[in-house]
Amino acid sequence: MLQELLNTNIFDFLLIFTRVGSAMGVMPGFSAPYVSLRARLILALTVSFAMMPMIAPHLPAMPAAPANLALLLGGEAIVGLFLGLIPFILMAALQTAGTVFSFVSSLSNAFVVDPVVEQQSSILSSFMGITAITLIFVTNLHYWMLSAIVDSYTLFVPGQVLPWGDMAQTMGRVTMDSFALGIQLSSPLLVAGLAYYIGLGLLGRLMPQLPVFFFGLPVQVTMQISLLMITISGIMLVFLRHFQDGLTRFLSP
Repeated sequence: MLQELLNTNIFDFLLIFTRVGSAMGVMPGFSAPYVSLRARLILALTVSFAMMPMIAPHLPAMPAAPANLALLLGGEAIVGLFLGLIPFILMAALQTAGTVFSFVSSLSNAFVVDPVVEQQSSILSSFMGITAITLIFVTNLHYWMLSAIVDSYTLFVPGQVLPWGDMAQTMGRVTMDSFALGIQLSSPLLVAGLAYYIGLGLLGRLMPQLPVFFFGLPVQVTMQISLLMITISGIMLVFLRHFQDGLTRFLSP
């Protein structure tokens, strides 16, 4: 009896850890390279252990066949990756906005290693991503990501067939909305940059002897950075609302 109970508890913990670990492995903030692998593993184990009393009564019994066990664990890993990729795609809105900022401010060739997307990106994209991650943890929105994992057991019941069509549709819709939001967030600097380019072109026509490139580049960089300083608070407020709304769909009412 004791051995059977022990096996059941280990199976329940392994099933929960598979979903939690795969989700936290790609979630922004938790999966960043500046967070050590050991810290991520300990955090995933701790969260899984804390979730056991709530989730274990609703988990299926351990399958007798190894193939069925592998399918069950594979399904949990897929659900975890899906839940972790949604916040990552939501963060892509700032990546798009930062790329547009860099183009209109002539800083597109200034690359740094972005710790959010774990690759090289423009300096403004990296700045926007780091600022957003900081605000997500300051405003406790990272708890929403963890709550989405807990509430996902009512949407994606372990052992049942995954709704592949709904998952693909949700992923496509979130990607589309994030790209559209990125363009909207970059619209102040984009409009200002287009107006500046038009004015610079007219100035070059009126005064051909004026070194437009030598004169215009410092003014453009200064103007765009100043405009970014003015609009950064509003941009982050809109993004945080978008991030919160994107996670709300996975939370139980």
